Amino acid sequence: MYKVLIIDDEEPLREAIRILGNWQELEVDEIREATDGKMGLAMLEQYKPDIVMVDMKMPELNGVDFLRIVEEKYPELLTIVISGYDDFEYTRQAIHAKVVDYLLKPVNRQDLNQALRKAVDVLNAKRERQKESITRNIAFNMSLPKLKEKIYFSIIERSFKKQSSQAFLSLIGADEPDHRFGALVLRILNMEAVQDSRFHRDRELLHFAVANVINEIVVDNLQCFSFANPKQEREVIAVYTVKGGYPQEIAFRAGELMRKIVSTLSDLFGMLAAGGIGRYCEDVLNLAESYDEAVAGIQSIDLLKLKGIAVIGEADKAANKETFSFSNRMPILRGALEAGNVNHAKSVMAEFTKSIKAAGFFSIGAANRLLREIVVLMNDTASELGVPADKLPSPGVDRSLQALGICTDVATFDQFEALLLHLTEYYHEQVRRSMAAGRPFSVEVIKEYIDHHYFEDIKISMFTERFFLSREYLMKLFKQQYGCGIHEYVQKVRMDKAKELLDDSSLKIQEISEMLGYKDKNYFSKAFRNYYALSPSEYRQQQEEERGKK
Repeated sequence: MYKVLIIDDEEPLREAIRILGNWQELEVDEIREATDGKMGLAMLEQYKPDIVMVDMKMPELNGVDFLRIVEEKYPELLTIVISGYDDFEYTRQAIHAKVVDYLLKPVNRQDLNQALRKAVDVLNAKRERQKESITRNIAFNMSLPKLKEKIYFSIIERSFKKQSSQAFLSLIGADEPDHRFGALVLRILNMEAVQDSRFHRDRELLHFAVANVINEIVVDNLQCFSFANPKQEREVIAVYTVKGGYPQEIAFRAGELMRKIVSTLSDLFGMLAAGGIGRYCEDVLNLAESYDEAVAGIQSIDLLKLKGIAVIGEADKAANKETFSFSNRMPILRGALEAGNVNHAKSVMAEFTKSIKAAGFFSIGAANRLLREIVVLMNDTASELGVPADKLPSPGVDRSLQALGICTDVATFDQFEALLLHLTEYYHEQVRRSMAAGRPFSVEVIKEYIDHHYFEDIKISMFTERFFLSREYLMKLFKQQYGCGIHEYVQKVRMDKAKELLDDSSLKIQEISEMLGYKDKNYFSKAFRNYYALSPSEYRQQQEEERGKK
């Protein structure tokens, strides 16, 4: 039997939980209550409950601070968080803490007992320890939802090993008779806008909220388990499950479920999503095929017809004959970039997008492929023109473009066109800076700097950042003009100056070392010996003997 502690400053909520809980069925024989976080911590120590239900908004010690303490002192304790839709700042800690579930106020019977069942299932698994692989994951503090996410994603990725991981299938109901599975996929078209305006730029919080909303939606016993695709920036995967039913009936309900999902996300968060629906499969190991079908549905959506509203695509309408490529226009664009003519460069891109419109059909899949191709081509050209690598985005990675201040939200073709024009302007600016910095540059500037600042910690990156030139190119220019590398020249200037200073017998070698920029006397002596084949002391003695002969 198990013990539960309820921590909430509102007596009606505590009483409601006592009434609504199926305690006998859940094997709970002891329920205690605390009115705030401080009292709850004391009762943790005294009664050692198995499950704690905690409100995030309390006096004295709120849920955020309580969870931090619990995570440090009681890492094995199972917690269920209670909060409201608007308390996103309070739920941030719940996301990072190892909570079993998150309940929204007002708490209802189904959600409460479902959350408690999750916790009890974890406790039962810990006690039984019959399945070694499951126990190992629990030992690493992996919550059941996270474990289910890993199982589903490995199946979708086709990396799930049935022979070695058979025991995991029971956690997703795959061992139950007549249990069927299918995939719904959503691509969030205005993710950056929603993330910035509604989620304080916290992407993890956005994913958490979206998954919770989707998981709450049920259509005729067909429900979802959803999670963000860790390998696709804007993609959310929802695995729907159902017991029995005719194929046409399940397909209809899956469509209803998807429509309800995109409508709810739009109403709650202003989120615009493109959705794809995969057909159900009786064997969960075929879920990857359902996922592929759902993705194909999204990829087939005609971007030219999108008007900034949610849309659901159909895989059988995908167009496979699209052959849009920018490669043959790249030489013209390169010439415009080298000439510093941004208007010409933008006109080249505008003419290209005009040709896409004229084609009459342009799918989201084609847009994704084309964007990756253009970034690769632009990167190659910019790199050849001296633009540093850290100024170039990674192809196919939204965040790398966002980090450069380029918005990647595309809910209409006009937004896609604006993205390509923004990219053109960005590359033009980087090439312009590189070319402009290159014209007045002379390696004499570097030599003069070393001659006057030899005692400083001189790094080549100082000059690459200042003149927007690559390290290799800069070193090549310097060596061509002076016959040695930059580091070699720094060493030469220091050693020449060392001789001059050693001729002054009033200066100690330690002082000379510091004057030359060496913090360690021994390091200076070693460098001097390597350069002149004798130590500073030997050189000074040799000079004194020569002066004595004269």
